[in-house]
Amino acid sequence: MTNKVTEGTLLWEPSAEQLADANLTRYMGWLKDKCGLDFTSYDALWQWSVTDLEGFWASVWDFFGVKSHTPYSKVLGQRTMPGAQWFPGAQLNHAEHALSRNDDHPAIEFCNESGDARTLTYAELNRQVASVATGLRGMGVVKGDRVAAYLPNIPEAVVAFLATASIGAVWSSCSPDFGARNVIDRFQQIEPTVLITMDGYRYNGKVFDRMEASAEIQRSLPTLNATVLVSYLHDDAPLGGLKGVIPWNDLLENDTPLVFEPVPFDHPLWVLYSSGTTGAPKAIVQSQGGILIEHLKALSLHLDLTADDRFFWFTTTGWMMWNFLVGGLLHGMTIVLYDGSPAYPDMKAMWRLVEETGITYFGTSAPFLAACMKAGIEPGRDFDLSALRGIGSTASPLPPEGFAWVYEHVKRDLLLGSTSGGTDICTSLAFSCPILPVHAGELQCRGLGTAMQAFDESGSPVSGEVGELVVTKPMPSMPLYLWGDEDGSRYLDSYFNVYSGVWRHGDWLKVTERGSCIIYGRSDSTLNRGGVRMGTSEFYSVIDELPEVVDSLVVDTSSLGNEGKLLLFLVLGEGATLDDELTTKLKTRLRSALSPRHVPDEVYAVPEVPRTLNGKKVEVPVKRILLGESPDAVVTPSSLANPDSIKYFVDLAHQEALGA
Repeated sequence: MTNKVTEGTLLWEPSAEQLADANLTRYMGWLKDKCGLDFTSYDALWQWSVTDLEGFWASVWDFFGVKSHTPYSKVLGQRTMPGAQWFPGAQLNHAEHALSRNDDHPAIEFCNESGDARTLTYAELNRQVASVATGLRGMGVVKGDRVAAYLPNIPEAVVAFLATASIGAVWSSCSPDFGARNVIDRFQQIEPTVLITMDGYRYNGKVFDRMEASAEIQRSLPTLNATVLVSYLHDDAPLGGLKGVIPWNDLLENDTPLVFEPVPFDHPLWVLYSSGTTGAPKAIVQSQGGILIEHLKALSLHLDLTADDRFFWFTTTGWMMWNFLVGGLLHGMTIVLYDGSPAYPDMKAMWRLVEETGITYFGTSAPFLAACMKAGIEPGRDFDLSALRGIGSTASPLPPEGFAWVYEHVKRDLLLGSTSGGTDICTSLAFSCPILPVHAGELQCRGLGTAMQAFDESGSPVSGEVGELVVTKPMPSMPLYLWGDEDGSRYLDSYFNVYSGVWRHGDWLKVTERGSCIIYGRSDSTLNRGGVRMGTSEFYSVIDELPEVVDSLVVDTSSLGNEGKLLLFLVLGEGATLDDELTTKLKTRLRSALSPRHVPDEVYAVPEVPRTLNGKKVEVPVKRILLGESPDAVVTPSSLANPDSIKYFVDLAHQEALGA
């Protein structure tokens, strides 16, 4: 059993050798030698990076040797938020940087849950990207056109993305676990000219055919000039209802040189989609240059990765972490792709992958680490993890006991980087840092160049107390715009509707006296009991300790001037029942760990917790349904991974309204 630790407990410190070898140390030495800037601490470096934005981002450009076909006239042509103009005059190409290496070093290591494995060297990757880019041009794709992909996390997806970017076209992808309606809601917005799809995929030992879904998507996209089919399940996939298909392998037969189209720094690179629960998903457009320079900074200076690393993140092509993972190619490292369930054939599958592929940086999610902890997995005992030197955790806050479990049961000497950011910026705001210690429950630092603060209700920065997570100055990877948002009103309403000219991210944040960060969950789903506010993540960290509980959802139905109920919904494990004994144990734990105010008024056993397609708990829409709002007004079924799960809460709201 993991020893109980509390928030702030020191768990790891870098050794003198690790400090000396860190990329961040090398960067700070470069700043001293080249710019005469001598920083003796991370905090001093961060303060400079957000005070002198132009100086900092120019240094990132120079330190990483960004290749531009024309020089930039200034770093920031316009500083306003939104609407900041970065590096005007520069002409570059993201794919050119990702493919600057062209040798026999592995670029991609791929495997799936069926045991299939492939390796692509940088030379092979260059050749395939050149061939597919020629094929896309033959389909009429030109700079600015959209290429949409409905693909698993396989090498073909990476090749297609880089080929698209090399032309200056705009990439967008959805994972095949998205149903046809979900995909159509996304791709119809951007009017793609080419669709790249597949015959199906495997997950958790089952085969999922996607030919019918692919045909439905094709029929719903009248702007398509061509459809490309990747035969993933079968060597020669039956076409079903698909029309005019071009086999992927035909694209690989072009023997042509690799050509990169120089584009402005702010030229669109891709469109990502928010996991919002109402209306059409936000189609977030990010720039070639903004993503390039942010991922150069983040992967090297914060994750401490180099060309010698084997970088992995468990993700699908429908989550921004896939885009972040592909960014590893910018540094010439090997990226590891996995397609399948992280729990198939058992909960040890991902740790087996670490051993077999020599992963040096293992990216995952807080729920996965919690599941391993609850299952009693002992990765450090059962597997050779000698190559592993870093673990990344995101998607939700990692509680202190999750930190402790990693250091006790995975490996004592590694950099555990709990991070927080999002699709909106395709990176993190709060990061890991190789030259700082790791404290339980804390994100080590605010990202370089990221002017992140906690604001109180009046818009004043606070330290040592919880406030709204805001960013007060522009970042290069912030959205250029939202696709189809002609007047910019949706963009403004999404990020700038609370504090004028300041990005509101929607999380509760506390910045500690050490400069580390603690994320307490979404600010719009806070628990406000008797005037005491608490993030839902604190609540879940207590609930998740119970072996009987598989999943949970907490909702506070209070509103301004109205003390509502605190409701807890539990998904119970096999053999567990919500009896008086479990209810008493649960309430006792919450009273002791949190406060008497945070003991739930009512506890329910539910079949499943509603989650978005990206796996996030749907807290606010459930609250609004329980308060009597129409489900149609607060949640779009196609935005959910399990839309039928909402019915329980609709029925409960109806019963309450009838006084049942």
